[in-house]
Amino acid sequence: MIDHDFPRDLVMTAAIFGVAAFIWSGWAQEKPPHWVWRVVLAVLSLTGIAMAAINIPIAIRAWDTATAIDFGGSAWTAYLVVFAIEIVAIIGLAIWAAYARRTDQFAPLVLAVVGIHFIPLAFVFGQVIIGVVGVVLAFIAVLAALLPVERVARSFWCGILAAPVLLIAGAVCAVAGRDALV
Repeated sequence: MIDHDFPRDLVMTAAIFGVAAFIWSGWAQEKPPHWVWRVVLAVLSLTGIAMAAINIPIAIRAWDTATAIDFGGSAWTAYLVVFAIEIVAIIGLAIWAAYARRTDQFAPLVLAVVGIHFIPLAFVFGQVIIGVVGVVLAFIAVLAALLPVERVARSFWCGILAAPVLLIAGAVCAVAGRDALV
């Protein structure tokens, strides 16, 4: 599940997952079912920022170590193509959701694209855990699209379910990456 050959990539993945947890738990603040969930979401947000703040300096200090994607190589090109497809898909789905008057589905659609984009990135980075996170996030997106939303926004379901997944996977990557760097 974890390839220790590229510890810098693992630590950077932890930082990125931390930022993503911050973003998703922030978006979930749109309409939670009760005020206490705002506290839970704030804790998830702060944990995500802390994960990023701790791991970014470690990644920077280890920037000269091996990475799965050499800039200019085929893995780098694949990364850019996947990222571009992700952006185009999100924009296209946002336009569709607005046109179809289904803006309530915007968060699940974005989460599905984000999750799906992690699957090919698992191959690019050679880290199975990234693919597992992608599959779980895509599943959460489908679940969020189907759950009742009379009293909550779909973004709540996306954030409250996705943020812990991102934080747990980020913690696993951070520990594995830091252990391999020492």
